[in-house]
Amino acid sequence: MQATSRNCGQDLSQLVDQAQAWLDQDPDPVTKLELQALIDNHDEEGLASRFSSRLDFGTAGLRGELGAGPNRMNRLVVAQTALGIAQFLNANRETYLDPSGELSAVIGYDGRTNSDVFALDSAEILSAAGIKTFLFSEMVPTPVAAFTGRRLGASLTVVVTASHNPPRDNGYKVYLGGPTGGSQLVPPQDKEIANLITAISTKTTFQEIPKSKDFALIGQPEINQYLNRAKTLVSLDESAIAKRSAIRITHTALHGVGWKVVSPLLAAAGFKVLPVKLQAEPDPQFPTVAFPNPEEKGAMDLSFAEAASNDSDIILANDPDADRLAVAVRSGDGYQMLTGDQVGLLLANQLAPSSKAIANSIVSADLSALAQHYGVPYTQTLTGFKWISKVPDLGYGYEEALGYCVDPEYTPDKDGITAALIIAQMASDLKAQGKTLVDQIQDLAQKFGHIATGQVSLRVSDLSVIGKITSGLRANPPASIGAEAVLFEDYLARTDAMKTDALIFSSKSIKIIVRPSGTEPKLKCYLQASATSKLDATKLLESLKTWAEA
Repeated sequence: MQATSRNCGQDLSQLVDQAQAWLDQDPDPVTKLELQALIDNHDEEGLASRFSSRLDFGTAGLRGELGAGPNRMNRLVVAQTALGIAQFLNANRETYLDPSGELSAVIGYDGRTNSDVFALDSAEILSAAGIKTFLFSEMVPTPVAAFTGRRLGASLTVVVTASHNPPRDNGYKVYLGGPTGGSQLVPPQDKEIANLITAISTKTTFQEIPKSKDFALIGQPEINQYLNRAKTLVSLDESAIAKRSAIRITHTALHGVGWKVVSPLLAAAGFKVLPVKLQAEPDPQFPTVAFPNPEEKGAMDLSFAEAASNDSDIILANDPDADRLAVAVRSGDGYQMLTGDQVGLLLANQLAPSSKAIANSIVSADLSALAQHYGVPYTQTLTGFKWISKVPDLGYGYEEALGYCVDPEYTPDKDGITAALIIAQMASDLKAQGKTLVDQIQDLAQKFGHIATGQVSLRVSDLSVIGKITSGLRANPPASIGAEAVLFEDYLARTDAMKTDALIFSSKSIKIIVRPSGTEPKLKCYLQASATSKLDATKLLESLKTWAEA
């Protein structure tokens, strides 16, 4: 999570005192040099940005810029966090025991700067706290770590990753076992852990935190377990495999860790997949993209060029930790990017008939008509898979931000790898019928209604800007948007489990959700428009974009 607390009353001498105390215990020579330079240069602004607030531990764990101080991702912040989680587990031991009657932890990490270092520090601290700890010996996608934690019934799973954030960032994603079932933690556990971390930061130095090498390394056998489960999601009989060789697929890992797992999985299912070679291997600098997020402008340009040269039918793009999936389909001389809601609809139509329940978040397109058609219960939750994954009897869930949970019993989080497998199978089956994924989307729109969705985001350097905008909308909500009279609902005023920082403006044909991002300094505006035709829905959506950008 981004830093939220502020203490603006500090002068330079106070900041220098805090920085010196930090410097005295900082175990990282790189951040020590960074901090010493700030002190030597009397850089009040640089010190204030690092010491006037602290990275907030929340349901998304930690996420922030690498660097020195409590408002950055670094070895000391990670160590304090690991110890806080260990104290929480030990204080609630009976609740979180694994199937063997012990407290246990699985730790995975991606290819970002210091991910392996943060993971090793965490393993040493958790192990010293009496928690049986399993550390991956190599970089792994987030879904593989989440799957492993669930399979082992671990008390805790940690993945060191900042997912699709800029190269300067890293993060610390946390899943809990016990009643949480290996999914992301939810309130009030996040606040309990945050309070423990704060207490540790005021009284325990890095050197005073106990550490132990008594942890176990895990690796390829666990990856194979994940692959074996994933293969059960599609048919592997010889005739099915033979048919899949007809479709050509380009894949990009966006300099992340997805290719080494996607490649053997899709190959085993019979697909011919060509990687974007410049982006296939992990690189913490993400040299070919400004942002390693397939939703960002320009991030897919290299994939489009490679796919065109390979004459590929579709492009499958994972973000750097491979928990998300973007899909593009050949269209004329180029490729059409599908939205998260379009991919979500395709997967819902595929999986709903065999699901006991389906779900998506309030910022995603309405699946009521599809759910009613298949006679399956449907729930819309708050934003995030921490909520979606906890829907009873969930068979499939998704979120418009390219996140799809297609096997929740085994991987209780979004998984861009298994989603890629099912989309590849779907595209192959459709090609055999002379159709594409775009054709299928159009057929489903005719069947369940035309819904156009979009998003307008405002990235800020000062988080107070977001508060000013949302406060203004709360104080003076519009009675109409364009020609549409709208109802206004402030989810922050709710008293039930759906309470969250979100503003919703809706009518029979439109829905607009305004909310701060939980992982980036952004204000997001989600737009939905429904109509009797694709053209009318698209026109209505464009009018909503005009309003949101004004």
